[in-house]
Parts: sequence; structure tokens; C-alpha cells
Amino acid sequence: LVARKISSSFSSIGQPSLFLHAAEASHGDLGQISKDSVVLALSNSGETSELFQVMSFCLEYAIPIISITANEDSTLAKSSAFAITYGKLEEVCPNGLAPTTTTTLSLAIGDALVVGLINMIGSEPEDFHKYHPGGKLGAKFLKVADLMHVDDALPIVALDTPMSEVVITISEKSLGMAVVIENGKIYGVISDGDLRRNAKNLWNLNASQVCSVNPITVNAGQYATQALQLMNSREITCCIVANDDNELSGVLHIHDCLRAGVTS
Repeated sequence: LVARKISSSFSSIGQPSLFLHAAEASHGDLGQISKDSVVLALSNSGETSELFQVMSFCLEYAIPIISITANEDSTLAKSSAFAITYGKLEEVCPNGLAPTTTTTLSLAIGDALVVGLINMIGSEPEDFHKYHPGGKLGAKFLKVADLMHVDDALPIVALDTPMSEVVITISEKSLGMAVVIENGKIYGVISDGDLRRNAKNLWNLNASQVCSVNPITVNAGQYATQALQLMNSREITCCIVANDDNELSGVLHIHDCLRAGVTS
């Protein structure tokens, strides 16, 4: 079970790894070990009989073994290219028998190897996300571009668009706002609050007279968590997504973040 977890951790950082049950290896599963493999073998005593056929196979085909074991004089340690030995330890089990101390230590050593490899290969959070696209880990690394509304879904209006048409656009696009564009650039935004503030004379106005200029924007390459933090801090429900030239790329709604499991 410890070996299975260590194997999973290696795979999660992009180092392909699989778990091989020693007792099943001699029944065909040795084929999972290739000439390019490195075998990480775990055995407290280093004399586990099921491992002997794995060791023999690896030695015959010059496949290096790295062992995690208690006994540096064990068959496993002596058959290894590198042995990580932790010495004789007492299990915390009241009877001193159930694997407890040794399994915890083996797991810690395995985690240390994984962390060491992350430093060696220079793994970044974006790399980690590649192998964890689902669940909360995946949501943590979602970018604004992954969630934003684009193209025909965008509520775009011009400066001189009558507010009667603006309200229709807001209703049709269902984002609760409209983006005012002038000469291809973002000029302003019309939110629900802007509509309420101009309610008495709304139908006699156009977009330029109602909108809030210089709206808050985010970049498509930012993490969605950052955009959500911004929306929460400014108490807004939408973020306009702009490129470096202040051109509209999309719109991110707070509900898009919450549906995707993004949290701030």
C-alpha cells in the first residue's frame, strides 16, 4: 500500500510510474519492467521471498534497483544499485509486530524522493495541473481563459446604442451586464447598478451616458482564483477580460468560477 502511494505520487509529477505486486510478478507481471526502468523496492527485512524473483530478473537484465529497507546487510540491499536503509526500529504497535513505524518512515522516504525529483526536473504548478485536471486541484489551476464567455456570447454595445437596445442585449446574453466598445477598444461597462441609478430617465439615454468608464479588467492568462478574489473584493459579479491593447477577449462571471469549483 505504501509502494502504491509512492508510485502514484511519481506519476502525479509527470514521472511515469506503476505499482508491481511482488507476489504477482512471477506470474507474468515482470513484463511491466522494461530495460529502461528503475525499480524502487520496499521491504523492511530486505529478505522478502517474493522479491527474490524480481531482484533476479533485474540483475540479469542490468535494471537498477533502489531499495528502502531496514537492513543494510540484507539480500535486497546488497542487490541494489543504491540502498536507503533506516536501521532496526521498533513498531509502535503494542505487540511490536504490526507495520506502523516502518511503514510511516518508508512513506516519508518515498515522499522525500518525490520532492527531490520535483526539484531536479524543475516542475512548476502549471506542470502539476496537467496531471490533476479534475477536482479541487484542477480547479485551483484553471485560467480565466478556460472559463470566460467569448465571441457571440458577449454582450457588446456601441457608445451610441440606445438604452432600450442595451437592456435587450443584457437580457439576451444573460451575464447581467454589457460592455461598451469604442473603435475596437473597451470604453466602459453597464451593470445592473448603472441601470438602477439611471432608471428615471433610462429610455432617453444611450450607452455612453449610462456606462461606468475604465472598468476593472483581468487578463485571460491569469488564474481564475485571482479573478474570483478580485470580484469578491470589489463586490462585482463579472470581470471583463482584456488583452494588452485593451481589446475585449471575453467576460468572466462569478458563477462560472463557482460552477467549476474555483474558490478564493
